Amino acid sequence: MTVVVLIAAPEGLRGHLTRWMVETAPGVFVGTPNSRIRDQLWKTLAERIHDGQAVMIEPANTEQNWTVRTAGHDRWTPVDCDGVTLIARPRKAGEEWRSTKSSE
Repeated sequence: MTVVVLIAAPEGLRGHLTRWMVETAPGVFVGTPNSRIRDQLWKTLAERIHDGQAVMIEPANTEQNWTVRTAGHDRWTPVDCDGVTLIARPRKAGEEWRSTKSSE
């Protein structure tokens, strides 16, 4: 199964995806396109997303059985952490990293 999430997508891009996938909620698409179609869809999304954001979660031979692609402005970035994919959110200008653990 493949999941695509579009945020602030240009007009027509959501309609393009409905040719291959079902829109289960605004900007959330689910389907089972084969790898060739998935790659073509991603190429189109990455080219046309402009100031929006696109995330594709797709099957992969990993510990989690999935991988993620991201494109667009101010995107969250997949990071490999010992074979597990985590998502790093973009930092705002001047923002420093803070641990969520208390310093007791």
